[in-house]
Amino acid sequence: MEPQGIFKIRQVNSYYGAKQVLRDVHLSILEKSVTALMGPSGCGKSTLLRCLNRMNDLVPSFRFEGDIFW
Repeated sequence: MEPQGIFKIRQVNSYYGAKQVLRDVHLSILEKSVTALMGPSGCGKSTLLRCLNRMNDLVPSFRFEGDIFW
């Protein structure tokens, strides 16, 4: 049986004010698997996790575009 996607991220863009932090992110995170986000400092790893957990909802300067499906 093929694993199903837990998160499906499609065309996600996010901004803090005028600064774009994430640009056209596409990603499927599968169930029963380990997923790692790796990259240099400032590349948007924490911002993507904050989008998945809706932690930026109350940040006044934050803007989100795209779709995240659970």
